[in-house]
Amino acid sequence: MLNLIALVLFTPLEVPAEGRAVAFGALLLTGFTMLLFISLKKRLDKSIDASNYDRIKDEYNNLLAENKKLKTANQNLQNALDSIIALYDITEQMSKSLDADKMFSYFRDEVNKYIRVNDLRFLKGKVDLSLYKDYTFSPLKIQEELIGYLAADGLRAEDKERFYILSQQFLLGVKRAILYQDVQELAIIDILTSVFNRRYYLERFKEELERSKKFNYKFCCLMIDIDYFKDFNDRYGHIVGDAILRELSRTIQENIRQIDLIGRYGGEEFSIILSQTDKDAAQFVAERIRLAIQDKRIRVYDEELKITVSIGISTYPYDGKGIERLIDKADSALYQAKQAGKNKVCAYKAAY
Repeated sequence: MLNLIALVLFTPLEVPAEGRAVAFGALLLTGFTMLLFISLKKRLDKSIDASNYDRIKDEYNNLLAENKKLKTANQNLQNALDSIIALYDITEQMSKSLDADKMFSYFRDEVNKYIRVNDLRFLKGKVDLSLYKDYTFSPLKIQEELIGYLAADGLRAEDKERFYILSQQFLLGVKRAILYQDVQELAIIDILTSVFNRRYYLERFKEELERSKKFNYKFCCLMIDIDYFKDFNDRYGHIVGDAILRELSRTIQENIRQIDLIGRYGGEEFSIILSQTDKDAAQFVAERIRLAIQDKRIRVYDEELKITVSIGISTYPYDGKGIERLIDKADSALYQAKQAGKNKVCAYKAAY
């Protein structure tokens, strides 16, 4: 370009005008071409920048949209997690009670916070489910043993998963209550005979004594001992002896009231508290027990055995006003029954 300009400017005058015109035309053409090139380049650069901008803008907007979707999905997951955690938190509140009915009452009140149901029931044991048409059932099992069902009426399809989660939380509470009950029974029940063990029996004896003092009630203490029990053990072995003890405790329980207390005092000796009972009534009960045991046939393996018992009676407050005194007097009466030939009932003869 510079060469062309120089050519035009410094072309000798003697060069024909046509040559100068050609040179000048070439200069103009070249200048126009350069200007056109520069203009096109600017426009092209601008076009490229605009194209990049639009593309980047579109990508940015797409990323924003994806981020919004991810935030929404994350929030939904968080809400679902919070909801699930809330479902499991219901167990903590239920566990404050160890009574299955009280737990269910609380559970039923709380369920409506998580799912919608028209009616919710705790069906215990084996029930005829056909009686509950249109109900949704969740079986409650502990070690494959069916303990009942949770039954919900009007449960929506979208709430079924939550209902099953809730039912398992309720089951955890029931398991805890049953376990606590089992532990308590182990602490107070004699495993072999299923009556109170000596420690717990004496605790209940103390309660009965305090109650009778407060309300001026009479009650009687019975001491029961199996006649010739050592001979049974020596002849047949301890397995047969254990069977005798189980059958004896069962027979005694069948012949006393629910309000009366029975405990295994030691070995083959049992003790009974007959609440609000005087001596005459206690003798009648003791005779009923003695006859029921005398008439009993105890089958153990190939053996059919008959046993008898001797029974001693003491009466509060005449024979004593403390536990040790009353047990001692009942033991003395028991000894009298043994001395009189066994299979007898004797009441302690106090000097009134």
